[in-house]
Amino acid sequence: MIRSKQSNNIALLAVVLVSGFLASTGIVHAAGSPDEAGIRAQTTSWIKAYNNGDAKAIAALYTEDAILLPPGAPGAKGRAAILAYMTQDIAASKQAGVVFNTDPKTDVGVSGNMGWESGTYTVTLKGTVVESGKFLSVSRKSGGKWLYLRDTWNADAPPPPAAPAAPAAPAAPAKK
Repeated sequence: MIRSKQSNNIALLAVVLVSGFLASTGIVHAAGSPDEAGIRAQTTSWIKAYNNGDAKAIAALYTEDAILLPPGAPGAKGRAAILAYMTQDIAASKQAGVVFNTDPKTDVGVSGNMGWESGTYTVTLKGTVVESGKFLSVSRKSGGKWLYLRDTWNADAPPPPAAPAAPAAPAAPAKK
């Protein structure tokens, strides 16, 4: 469809006005803003602490009233419960030799003192990917620092089926 120059100018003006409104309300921040960088830095710190086995450092990245929603487990409410969950989860991961990574290309949004990040992750064992999935974290800025308020992730593939039960031992022959 051919547009007139006036129609193109009106469309451009509308885009500029809407973009300006969203930016002025704090709904949209410029790409690469300090707040977006702060939210992404949380993830970098989380990954480093997890792979180093530091559950306390991970728990410190959450607000006191945060809720962690891990797959296949009840939610952990509050920093103390998150610390307890992460302590056990990290110990199991360390014993198995797995490494957790995220793709650095994430989506981040910020509005006032609230922000979110979503992206993808992989879990590797001896360099081989054993799980891939996605995550979504909601953060709140307090005292100039971004902390997780809600955090969840899940695998792209369903969990493997449970191992079949061992067959029952044959019954002893009846005595005559």
